[in-house]
Amino acid sequence: MRILIAGAGGLIGGRLVRRFATAGHRVLRLVRPPRQPDRDEYAWDPGFGRIDPEALRDIDAVVNLAGENIAQARWTESVKQRIASSRLQATELLVQAIASAQPRPRVFVSASAIGYYGSRGDEVLTEQSSPGVGFLADLCRQWETASLKAESHGCRVVCLRIGMVLDVAGGALAKMLPVFRWGMGGVLGDGRQYISWITNDDVAAAVEWILNDDRLAGPINLTAPRPATNREFTRALGAALGRPTIFRVPRLVLSLALGEMAEALLLRGARAMPQRLTEAGFRFGDEEIGASLRRLLHHW
Repeated sequence: MRILIAGAGGLIGGRLVRRFATAGHRVLRLVRPPRQPDRDEYAWDPGFGRIDPEALRDIDAVVNLAGENIAQARWTESVKQRIASSRLQATELLVQAIASAQPRPRVFVSASAIGYYGSRGDEVLTEQSSPGVGFLADLCRQWETASLKAESHGCRVVCLRIGMVLDVAGGALAKMLPVFRWGMGGVLGDGRQYISWITNDDVAAAVEWILNDDRLAGPINLTAPRPATNREFTRALGAALGRPTIFRVPRLVLSLALGEMAEALLLRGARAMPQRLTEAGFRFGDEEIGASLRRLLHHW
């Protein structure tokens, strides 16, 4: 299979490139600008609507992971605009390129997030659940709408509602590890908010499964089957590191420090379940948070 990836340099993208290459797929990457132009890298610039017309030649699948890091800076209005435009412009450009390609790719897998559901307490959420409210929920709705336009060009479209991806090499877990290793880790707010997590290994395995399973289209929750509350996650990470977790970070402190971002990413949660993947027969390698963290940290 010839697979084109946008966002191949990120945490998820890098893991996908390695898995696909090991499985014998031909992986091509959209980059800006090409680090060393060759037959596997193609230039694009979503902000200016530019993409190398050769990028989609004879491509079987397109995987879209492009977008600015949502936790990079406090959410001012300008930062939120950059977060949104980086995702929507990239997706719209890819859909246009798919429409122009001959032959067209068979499948378009495009990232979204469990932010689609907003803050829902302990409500069990599946792909059939209604959208939530707030900046992330609105953005995910627009993002998925933009992705699904590729269906009109004969392409199977899958929107990945991705949870918190665990990998010691980067992302949220990598940022937590030094703090917890120093014995300074603790519960955020009241600790009752759910974390819908998934290991990066399972993300890569699930995406490969989705590419090969023509039954799957539309939204797919990319989350482990056993979400954990923040309190459970905190205790499990402390136990995996052999460190205490006696501290608690009050809601007010986080809200003052990070504003809207703290509420959306740290203090509120969504209990999302991977119903469609499970029904399709996909088997997760990591299902329970304690065992998963111990495995990830074994060689850390």
